Amino acid sequence: MWRSTVLMVASLTLIGLLAHNITALLPLALFLVLSYGALFVLDSRWIKHAIGFISAAIVVYIWLKKYTFLPESSFLSFPYFTLGLSYIFFRVLHLLIESGNEAEERHISFGAYLLYTLNFTTFVSGPIQRYDEFARDQFADEPIALGAPVIGMQLERIVRGFFKVNVLAMLLDAVRQDAFAQLSQPLPPLVKMLSAFRLAAVYPFFLYANFSGYIDIVIALARLMRLRLPENFDRPFSASSFLDFWNRWHITLSTWLKTYVFNPVLVTLMRQISSPVIQPFLAVFAFFLTFFLVGIWHGRTSEFVIFGVLQGGGVAANKLWQISLSGRLGRKGYRELAAKPVYIAFGRGLTFSWFAFTLFWFWANWTQINQAFRGIGAMRWAAVWLTVWLCATVVLAFWEILRKALLSIRTSQGPVLTSRYARVVYASALGLSAFVIAILLNQPAPGIVYKAF
Repeated sequence: MWRSTVLMVASLTLIGLLAHNITALLPLALFLVLSYGALFVLDSRWIKHAIGFISAAIVVYIWLKKYTFLPESSFLSFPYFTLGLSYIFFRVLHLLIESGNEAEERHISFGAYLLYTLNFTTFVSGPIQRYDEFARDQFADEPIALGAPVIGMQLERIVRGFFKVNVLAMLLDAVRQDAFAQLSQPLPPLVKMLSAFRLAAVYPFFLYANFSGYIDIVIALARLMRLRLPENFDRPFSASSFLDFWNRWHITLSTWLKTYVFNPVLVTLMRQISSPVIQPFLAVFAFFLTFFLVGIWHGRTSEFVIFGVLQGGGVAANKLWQISLSGRLGRKGYRELAAKPVYIAFGRGLTFSWFAFTLFWFWANWTQINQAFRGIGAMRWAAVWLTVWLCATVVLAFWEILRKALLSIRTSQGPVLTSRYARVVYASALGLSAFVIAILLNQPAPGIVYKAF
C-alpha cells in the first residue's frame, strides 16, 4: 500500500506540474473513466464481446488527438491536456483486448488501473508495458531486491541517459539545424550536397540519443522504485534488415502492434486463403498494415500518413525480398547468404539509409520537406542517398568490428569494459563531461521528441 501510494502521488504530481490547469485535464480524466467503465463491464462478463468498446476507445482517442481528417468544428473548443494520451491509449487497449479474450473473470480495481495507466515513469514517452508485468512487481508481497550493486547500475544508467539527452542529442541537433539552414542559402553545389548528407545522416543518431537516453533514465528510475520496465532499444543500428531494425527500435511499440495487429490479421487471412502460392505473401500485407499504423500513430497530419506508408513499404519490401531469395536459393541457401559479412554490412547500410529517408516525414512539415529536397535537386539527392548508404555500410561495419574487438579483452570475471571498475570510470567521465559541456554551452537540451506523441 505504501509503495502504491508513493507511485500514485508521484504520478499525479507530474501530471499536475505538466498540465498547470485542472480544467485542461477533464478530457483525459473522462477518457480514463469511460475506459475503466468498459473494462469493468468486460471483466464482469455482462458483455462478452470487446470489439464495440475497443472501437469506441479508438474513435475517442482520434477525436481527442484532433486528427486532421476530422472536421475542425467537431473538436472541443477549449485547450486541453493530451500529453501521455498515446501511451495511455495503448495500455487501455491492451486491457480491453485481454479482458475480451480472458477465459476467466478478472477484476482490476480502479486504483490499480490508475497506477498502471498513469505510472509517471512511463507516462510521457513509454515504454509500453503489459499490465501483468506491472502488477507482478508493483503488487508483489515481497518487492524485488534493491541492493547496492543494483543501485549503482541504475545510477550509471541515469548518467548515461543524461549524457545522451543533454550532450549528444544537443550537439547532433545543432548540426541538423545548421545543415537544414544551409540548403536554402546561395552556396556552391558541393557545399549544399555536404549539408544534405549531414541532414540525412545525423537525424537518426539524434533521435536515438534523444529517445533512448530518456528511456535509460526512466527505466533506471523505475528500477529504483522496484519496478522493472521492458527495454525499448537493442542496438538498432546493428540491424541488417528493416524487419530486424523494428525488432530493435522502439521495441515495445512494434511488439504491441505485432501482438494485436500483425498476428490477428495474419491468422485471419490464412484462415480465409488456403492457397500455398498466395499464403507466403499474406505476411507482406500484414507487415505493411502493421507498420503503416506505426507511422500514423506518431502524428495526426498527412506527413505521418506518408511516414506510415514508407515504414510499411520498407518492411513489406524486406519481406518480399526474403520470399524472393528463398524461392530462388532455397531456405538453406538464403540463410547462408544472409550470414555472409558483406551481405550483412550492405544490408545494415541500406537499412540505415532507408530509415534516415523516412524520417524526413517524421520531423518536417511539407514546407520544410519541399525546401530540403528543392535545395539541391533530384539528381544530387540521389547521389547523397547513395553516399549515405555506402558510408553507413563502412562506418557501421567498422563499429561492429571495433566493438567485438574491445569486448574480447577479458579477465577471469568477464570483459574488461563491462567490469564494475570500468563502468565507474565510464559513468564518471560521462557525468563530468555532461556537466562541463552544459555549463560551457549554457543552453537547454532539445526536448524529448517522443513527448509530442
